Amino acid sequence: MSAQARKPAVSITNEGAVAVLRLDRPERLNTIDDELGADLLTCLRRAAADAGTRAVLLTGVGRSFMAGADLTLFKSDLEAAPQTAGRLIDLLHESQRLMRGTPKPVIAAVQGPVAGGGLGLALACDLVVAADDAVFVSAYTRIGTSPDAGTTWSLTHLLGARRALQMMLLNDPVDAATALSWGLVNIVVPRAELDASALALAVRLAGGASGAMAAVKRLVGEAADTSFVAQLDREKASFMTEAAKPDFREGVSAFLERRKPIFL
Repeated sequence: MSAQARKPAVSITNEGAVAVLRLDRPERLNTIDDELGADLLTCLRRAAADAGTRAVLLTGVGRSFMAGADLTLFKSDLEAAPQTAGRLIDLLHESQRLMRGTPKPVIAAVQGPVAGGGLGLALACDLVVAADDAVFVSAYTRIGTSPDAGTTWSLTHLLGARRALQMMLLNDPVDAATALSWGLVNIVVPRAELDASALALAVRLAGGASGAMAAVKRLVGEAADTSFVAQLDREKASFMTEAAKPDFREGVSAFLERRKPIFL
């Protein structure tokens, strides 16, 4: 099959103002190869640039959200493993930079094995909805290497150093209930309800005040690297900026009139 005619490894559809991106390599548990990495980046760029998209939902087709990298790529030429790894990591990291940099909320819907780069990809999203069969594992040291995909940053910030080291050094699987209690995910739902629940959350976010939510996303991202006093100044500046926008006037009016706001 030619490159032009091949089935995309990541698809994108629109559900109203929600761009739904589906990792679609289920026969390989949506593991990352060059095509999936490139297609994911292309779809994320499209969603980020689309003025009609107000939220992004990232899902995986089949029994796994993403089980890391396709290790068969390394097996075919182990001497070239550093170059192969660098190529795949560049694609994944660029996608994650885009996810973190876009003002639009990005939601992950995860199920089954969420391992390696799949763990890092899910944690780079703003919110994570997990099926009750989801299992999270770092897995990197198991194959003799260290994590990528922002995993060391995300786990350390979410869990603290002790528990982050526990996950990455021991590679013990973390089930969905534990992941919820640790703060790795926001919601756990039955597997059969995952798609509908995640889409409902994305639709809810897409209907909110996009400027205000973008400001929250930015401020939370900055908070980890700034002092409390500096953050106070940033919050004031952001509030004043948002207060000058139509959405703030609509929000205040709707509150006082006891009705649901209709944001631009």
